[in-house]
Amino acid sequence: MGNRIYNILFHTHTVSGIVISVALYVIFFAGSFSFFRDEIANWQRGHQVSQEDAIPGSVDQYLKDLSENYNLQGRDVELYHYFNERNISVSLSASKDSLATEKDKVGAFFYMDTEDKTTSDYRGSYHLGEFLYRLHFLDQIPYPYGRYLAGLVAFFFLFAIITGILVHWDKIVSNFYTFRPWGKLKTVWTDAHTALGVIGFPFQFVYAVTGAFFLLKGILILPIVMGLYDGDQNKLYEDLEYNHPIYAYQNEKLEQPIYIDNLVDEVKEDWPDFRLTEAHIFNYGDTNMHISISGHLGYASKFSGAGHRIYKIADGSIVEEKVPMTNNSYLDGVKNIMFRLHFGDYAGYGLRVISFILGLISCFVILSGILIWLVARDKKNIPEKRRKFNHQVANIYIAICLTMYPVTALEFIIVKFAQHVDMAFLYRTYFPIWLVATLFFVFKKNISFTNKWTLISGGILALWIPVANGVMSGNWLWTAYRNGQEQILLVDLLWLILGLVTLWIAFFKLKTKQTEFVPTKS
Repeated sequence: MGNRIYNILFHTHTVSGIVISVALYVIFFAGSFSFFRDEIANWQRGHQVSQEDAIPGSVDQYLKDLSENYNLQGRDVELYHYFNERNISVSLSASKDSLATEKDKVGAFFYMDTEDKTTSDYRGSYHLGEFLYRLHFLDQIPYPYGRYLAGLVAFFFLFAIITGILVHWDKIVSNFYTFRPWGKLKTVWTDAHTALGVIGFPFQFVYAVTGAFFLLKGILILPIVMGLYDGDQNKLYEDLEYNHPIYAYQNEKLEQPIYIDNLVDEVKEDWPDFRLTEAHIFNYGDTNMHISISGHLGYASKFSGAGHRIYKIADGSIVEEKVPMTNNSYLDGVKNIMFRLHFGDYAGYGLRVISFILGLISCFVILSGILIWLVARDKKNIPEKRRKFNHQVANIYIAICLTMYPVTALEFIIVKFAQHVDMAFLYRTYFPIWLVATLFFVFKKNISFTNKWTLISGGILALWIPVANGVMSGNWLWTAYRNGQEQILLVDLLWLILGLVTLWIAFFKLKTKQTEFVPTKS
């Protein structure tokens, strides 16, 4: 590689990395915990999900429960399971019945607890797992700007990791095995940055590509909508198989009893290991009533095995089906594989724990990149004014990033002691605490102090999380293990181990020579 190309790639890597570093750190840190979004939700509520990746219980019973508060006649009813919580999503369209009251002509959307049958809206059902999940694509910034910003960060991160690999390509093997902890500070950070960056490259590449795909697809498909579909977005969604078919409402009441569970059982019998994730009912109670039973095969049976079957209720005939074992198209493969790669949920807890660790390693790579950038610009031949500015930038970046750890640990404790947790509560606690903590360390103007005390405070708070859970819910580690509450146990163990590791690093592995980051006069 010539010097000119090397310099272009090196500066592209440096500039793209430093510009997106803070947002990228937030995305990876929150994203690491997002692998356990559902477990965090159940830990917070003290729940244990009986059946994962499927709607539990009886669809007929859910419809009976809904009918106590809603007149279902003439409505489209959708029951949807997306996350492994006790809640399922319920969507009711406005009634199409000509005799419907004004009340029935209004649709509804809410969540239903599958055990106690209580309902709540989105804000009321909001939990810490959902908060961190949304934070990892900056969804707290008003839609769609936060998502587009996160998508652009993912896109430029793709540039950063590709240019980083190309810069180190000639010595990628030798540099991977090189670590010189006794060397200069910049050497230590460079070795760690390179080695961990190479280890995490496949993981980071997958998440850069899938993250950019999910968050920028609205922009990317715009030319397609305008050019090939004459601005008709619904037509595109039909071709992508996102829209449900339409069945005309006949306005004739169906006289026979409505049973859905037997049809679900029939599908499960025909397609072994099928998981029901969505039951969509068209024209409830009408002679042209249909039911779409959708889901996927267990990931152990088939990695991309989505399928559905649509029945006409009046005669029980099958009007449409996509067999998950054989009928998956290229389009299905692309959509499903992108989701599965991004969520990392196809190989149990083992893969998610590995992904969690790789996510935190990516956070370290980002921090080491900031410190390398600072040390490279803290030289005597650089004007003092510029050196101070560089240090201020790095100091602010590090403070914003590192305070996420103790603030997140503290928020886990807060939600266990709070009487009621919803979206407003999480916003009012997490962000102000994060701001205060960030400002405290920014004004300290000492990166070594920030590094040490965010780890110590975060580690101590992390150790208190299982204690807080045990005190408030009685689900101590040994109790959760004895009762088979593996989701609750996993979250407590995750924080316990994380707290012990960070305290060990803070007390035994941090070096005092990190104070060299403070610029000195020439």
